[in-house]
Amino acid sequence: QVQLVESGGGLVQPGGSLRLSCAASGSIFRIHVMGWYRQAPGKERELVGVIAIGGIGGLTNYADSVAGRFTISGDNAKNTVYLEMNSLKPEDTAVYYCNAVVTDYSDTRGDYWGQGTQVTVSS
Repeated sequence: QVQLVESGGGLVQPGGSLRLSCAASGSIFRIHVMGWYRQAPGKERELVGVIAIGGIGGLTNYADSVAGRFTISGDNAKNTVYLEMNSLKPEDTAVYYCNAVVTDYSDTRGDYWGQGTQVTVSS
């Protein structure tokens, strides 16, 4: 089993910044991709951004709505991914979920989710 633990959410004023962290642990042989998704009330979960880990490590992809404001980075040694969020807007308010695609020691590839962390952008 693989566990993802997120931290760093909270309340911030428009224009402010927050940094989310997500640490993966458990039966991890290889992490292929880690990323962030979000779900606002009444809306479907959507991609925020992802980062490739390992062979093509560092390759990132972002949703158009956050490109230029949000930055994903990873620490391979710690199996951790970060989401630096700047110039936050009220429409960024959502529960943010960490996601990882992992091959475990039984050579099984799985898609794992964290429990989510609330980000609220409001004055």
